[in-house]
Amino acid sequence: MTTLLLDASVVLAAFDPEDDHHRSANALLVDPSLTLTTLDLVRYEVANVAVRAWRAPKTVASLLAAVERIADDGGVIESTAALLERAAELAEQHTISVYDAAYAAAADQADRRLVSCDDRDLVSKALAIHPASVHSP
Repeated sequence: MTTLLLDASVVLAAFDPEDDHHRSANALLVDPSLTLTTLDLVRYEVANVAVRAWRAPKTVASLLAAVERIADDGGVIESTAALLERAAELAEQHTISVYDAAYAAAADQADRRLVSCDDRDLVSKALAIHPASVHSP
């Protein structure tokens, strides 16, 4: 069984039919052959996007329910001081936000593959793969 660490962009894409990664992100969330995990930061990020970007605060409950399903599956990694220190190093090294780097640090710490829809900051820097790449050879 494969264990993946999903960042907020994957959870959000699964709920956004207009997102280019919608189908593949949604497929990950329902694939019983995968064990999914994430970082505690995901709750804040998905709620923020739902309220601020989507202007759809009523979707927060559904997004958080998806995060809880992930928590029940592979767990939610806590943002510890050690993890955030590593995230700060990665952020500086790759010129990305500490938020994005925290997911990369968590994936590395937990020996998981990071899955993200963030081309610019994570996928292009080989810190993550796209949802569609999970089942690709």
